[in-house]
Amino acid sequence: MTEYVCAVCGYTYDPAKGDPDNGIAPGTPFENLPDDYVCPVCGAGKDQFEPV
Repeated sequence: MTEYVCAVCGYTYDPAKGDPDNGIAPGTPFENLPDDYVCPVCGAGKDQFEPV
C-alpha cells in the first residue's frame, strides 16, 4: 500500500497504521478514506496529499 504525504505540513499517512485517533483503522488504503478526511496535523483536505 502506498503512503501519502501532506503537501502542506509533511504529515505522512501510512495505510499500515491508519489514523486510529480519527477513526481510520489500520490497513485502510488512502483511496478508501472518506472524501472529507483532513490531515490530523494541519487540517488540509485529502486533495492536498500526494503519493510518496
